[in-house]
Amino acid sequence: MATTELTTENFEDVVSSNDTVFIDFWAAWCGPCRSFAPTYEKVSALYPDAIFAKVDTEAQQALAASFNIMSIPTLMIIREQVVIFSQAGALPESALIDLVQKASALDMEEIHRQVAEEQATQGSQA
Repeated sequence: MATTELTTENFEDVVSSNDTVFIDFWAAWCGPCRSFAPTYEKVSALYPDAIFAKVDTEAQQALAASFNIMSIPTLMIIREQVVIFSQAGALPESALIDLVQKASALDMEEIHRQVAEEQATQGSQA
């Protein structure tokens, strides 16, 4: 499966209409990004039910800034519109496959409950 290019224009639609979205924040000038790209593409083909997307941080500076991307490559996972993982650095293929499997196995009911609790706590402190 080919990766999807994310932009400020299509980001909300892609994230809201797909259960799991893996996002690689990258730039053409970044050596580690170029090294990670073939691994990311290869693993994306193994999981056709998930969306593997890329954000060119040079072309999509506002989108990268909205996620406070400070170094690249950064891999982010959004599941059911909740960021469940974000980490800078390229991963080897085995680690990326393991991460995909763990993200898929998460109990999202529990994650949504925890997010709701955090939001309630933050709201009462305001």
